[in-house]
Formats: sequence, structure tokens, C-alpha cells
Amino acid sequence: MSKKRIDLLLENVTIESVAAEGKALTHVDGMVVFVDFAVPGDIVDIQVYKKKKNYMEGFIKRIVKPSEHRLEPFCQHFGVCGGCRWQPLPYAMQLEAKRQQVEDQLVRIGHLEVPEIRPTLPSERIQYYRNKLEFSASNKRWLLKSENPELQEPGLGFHVGKFFDKVLDIQDCHLQPEPSNAIRLFIKQFCLENGYEFYNIRENHGFFRNMFVRTTEKGEVMLIMVFAREDETRRKALLDALIAHFPPISSLYYVINEKLNDSISDQSPILYYGNEAIYEEMEGLRFKIGPKSFYQTNSLQAYRLYSVAREFAALTGNEVVYDLYTGTGTIAQFVSRKAAKVIGIEYVPEAIEDAKFNAAANGITNCSFFAGDMKDVLNEKFIQQHGKPDVVILDPPRAGIHPDVADVILKAAPKRMVYVSCNPASQARDLAILCRDYHITAIQPVDMFPHTMHVENVVALARKA
Repeated sequence: MSKKRIDLLLENVTIESVAAEGKALTHVDGMVVFVDFAVPGDIVDIQVYKKKKNYMEGFIKRIVKPSEHRLEPFCQHFGVCGGCRWQPLPYAMQLEAKRQQVEDQLVRIGHLEVPEIRPTLPSERIQYYRNKLEFSASNKRWLLKSENPELQEPGLGFHVGKFFDKVLDIQDCHLQPEPSNAIRLFIKQFCLENGYEFYNIRENHGFFRNMFVRTTEKGEVMLIMVFAREDETRRKALLDALIAHFPPISSLYYVINEKLNDSISDQSPILYYGNEAIYEEMEGLRFKIGPKSFYQTNSLQAYRLYSVAREFAALTGNEVVYDLYTGTGTIAQFVSRKAAKVIGIEYVPEAIEDAKFNAAANGITNCSFFAGDMKDVLNEKFIQQHGKPDVVILDPPRAGIHPDVADVILKAAPKRMVYVSCNPASQARDLAILCRDYHITAIQPVDMFPHTMHVENVVALARKA
């Protein structure tokens, strides 16, 4: 049964402020209205597409008068791609909106007592700041309303909104530096000219499936090509053409992924050409990045993020530090010079292998790394064996920490904690538990993803007297 269409147009409405999830908000007859792609100060007509008891959601049908703050989007795919939704919003307003988001989550939702929240640390680059992008291939690209619906051309780009099987063909993306765009466009053209079958995401058949581009600040490029089945002749022809046309590619992998999902976390990438890894550097430390390695996707801002975490840890050189959810051990190694010993724990075994390799290559001898589910590894026996932590640094995935992990940390009673989070909502929930025995001493939002609603947040905690 189809949903009933809402035929409600709100006219000459002034947008009031930025809201969560990349939207803006206003009020009409006392009801909150959330609006896509609006800027505070815009006077607009709003087409409502969702109406609930306490709020409505809609999109801009017409801009009656643009806000004095409104900027022209810099990307031709704005409004369709789904990424970089805040392009019309001045960067200073984006930063304040992210600081406000952190405050709302911690204070209004988490009901936490907090000190004054610092202004959001801006990103040094607000375009071409990412070091990793994934592009999906589709035999039926997403068509714009203005295009002929009979067109069924293949596309290579990003998934559209919430549609798992819809791919928007991307011409020029402003997220990753060149040669990212050039490589993607070359691959698409080569596949079209040579009759390569683009993947049908809904029906799960085809040849060319998706691709990953990883870059470093020193210009190294890793390309990972993913095919749905083996076809050695076609695969080698494409890979050899890439090597010939793009000398900057220093590492070329391929994956044969016959599964029904695009994840390669459980696959074994095969090195076809070049070096097995690329490397990022930070304060003289080198970090190995393989095809499945985790590394913060904004390299320059990662340095600022880790610097805040180290500042909040307030290390003197005598502390035992536990770095939980350590990934490839970047934070652990970054703080190791000011610690007596650092213990890193991470769920992904390959990440721990990278962490051990990086530590050895960097001449770090006071870091130990362990792989396993956090709630299983971190227990009283583990702490007795490796030493009671003076400082705990947490950088969990978006879901936050398991209650059992929080309980173990509280029993271990470190003097200080530093909680790094990419999701202030789950962070607020976890802090409500930890603040039984701790109080928050400092909060620093960090912008890792300009023009999006996402914010990284670092919170310092000290044990109550």
C-alpha cells in the first residue's frame, strides 16, 4: 500500500537556524519544520513531505529571498549526491553548528554537567581533504529528473541517499585530490569502450564492481579494483592500462568479490603492481597503510585531533596508558613518547598487525598491542597482567562502548580518561555511565569532514576526589 502524498506548501517562511543531520529548521504555527539544504535567513516556500504530531519535514520549493549568508555550492552534484550538504553554509557557521551539536548531545540529551565547550577546531582544508574514497559501479546509473528515463547508461560514483542500488555517476568530486578524479574517469571510459559489464547491484551480476582510491600527503596513490568474478584477460588489460596511464599509482591491488555485499574486510586483496603499502607521516612517525588498514580519512586534521587527545591526557612520562579501540595504533604511538607504557587493544587482527609493524619501524619499544573483542579482552585478569592504567584513551566506533567495557574501566579507576568520538550521541550515553566516578574537565569538537554534519569530539575526564 503506497503512502499518502502530503500536499502542503508553506509559503514565505524564514529559516531560523541550523539543525541536526544537515538540515535547517524553522517554526510554522508553533510546529518545528526541518528543511533540507536551507540556510538561516533564507525566505522560502517549503514543500512538506512528512508530517508528524510535533514536527514536519520538507524541501525548498522556491527561494523567495536568499539569506545574506547563502553561498553558491561549488559542486555540480550538490543536492543529488547526498554528501557535502552544507556547501551553501559559510564555514564559520558550520563550525558553530557542530559545536552546538556537541552541546545539545551532551547537555540536553545526556544531561551532563560540562565546562564551556571550546570552538570547533577548523580543518586546514575544506576541499580535497580526504585520503580515501570508494566508488561503486552500476549498469544503470541514477537519472536526474531532467534526463530521459529511457537512458540506461552505466555509472561510476556514489550511492544516492538511502538507495542501496542507486549510483550517481560522478564527474568531478571535490573531496579527494588528484589523480582521484582522473583515475575514476579513465576507468569508466576504458570499461565502456571495451565492453566491460558494470555491476547490477540489485540482481548481483556483472564484472566491474567497485574501486577504492587511497592517497597520502606525500603523493603516494593506492588503487584497489574490485571485480565480481575472475576474468583474467579483461582484468589484466584494465590493470595494465592503469599502470601505463598513471605513473603516480605506487600500489595497485585487485579483489575478486563474489559476495552479495561490497565490503572487502573479509576479502584478500592481491597485489598486482608496486608497493604493498603507502605511508603517512606525523611528527616523524611513519604509519603503514595497506588496502584494508584504518587511518583517519583527513590526514592533516588527524594530527590536530591526536594533538588534542595527547593534551587532554596530560602525560608526564610515568603513566601506563591504555589505548582502547587503537586501530592501527596511531594514537598509541603518538602519545608513547610521553608515557612509560602504552597498551593498545583492537578488534581487527589486521589492524593490530599494522600497529605492531608501525611501532617496530618507528623504533617504539614501550607499546604492546592485542587483538580481540574489547569486552572479552579487557577484564580484571588482563589488567592484573599488564598493569593498572593511569590514563585510558578511548576511540570507539560510532556505536560507542559496551556497558561491560565501561564497568571494567570504572573498576580500574584510572586517574584520567580521554574519550574521542565520531558520534556525540553515543558518547553522551557512555559519559553518563563514566561520570558516576568522573567529571568532565574539557571538551574540544574537531571538524574532520567540512561541509557535512559530522563532527569528532574529544572529552577529558578526571576521577572525582
